Amino acid sequence: MIESESAIVAAIRLLVTGDQAVWSIIGVSFAVSLRAVVIASPFALCVAFLLAYKSFAGRRFLLTLINTLMSVPTVVVGLTIYLLLSRNGIAADLHLLFTQTAMVIGQVLICTPLIIAMAHSTFQSGDQKAYETAKTLGASSLASMWTVIKELRFGLLAALIAGFSRIIAEVGCSMMVGGNILDRTRNIPTAIALETSKGEFIIGIALGIVLVSLTMLLNTILNYFQGSGEIK
Repeated sequence: MIESESAIVAAIRLLVTGDQAVWSIIGVSFAVSLRAVVIASPFALCVAFLLAYKSFAGRRFLLTLINTLMSVPTVVVGLTIYLLLSRNGIAADLHLLFTQTAMVIGQVLICTPLIIAMAHSTFQSGDQKAYETAKTLGASSLASMWTVIKELRFGLLAALIAGFSRIIAEVGCSMMVGGNILDRTRNIPTAIALETSKGEFIIGIALGIVLVSLTMLLNTILNYFQGSGEIK
């Protein structure tokens, strides 16, 4: 018990004192995952909107595909990208393997189906007449879509937060396509896996504290916006 308390205190000290190695790992995690969510969100929201408000051939198949992709293990996504970017892969000439760009690509593929599924549910739960009403009043399709998004902003924000939470904590894809290179592609989950395998629990605990604190912060922000009734 005393040893556990000492390890937690030492982990907190690493964070408070600004340990370069720890904060480099945290920086890589945020840089990669934030870029992935920013890239994935516009496409995911548009697809979710079309699935909720439009009828077209293949709609049911697309919904089934999205639900299937949500359950694909991250290591499978990583393996697929690795095969494409490796020396014998069709995208080998891009030289993206073991880079942050490869990690971003993987995380985009991981979070996009989740954001689509959650955003689709949010769109379906809203007033289906809002879009048509906006168009009747003379708004363009994009303006009408934006009206619906503003109306359902809290549910859509929850979808984006869920997507970010999904990828900030994934380890399989990041390990395979990033290579876990210090100061370049080593993020929080891969660092925790590496350090704990070496018996360096203090760094693992410090990074775990960051992940838990981030989850609490994101949920606190979401609850605040839902309670206040507006996003500033």
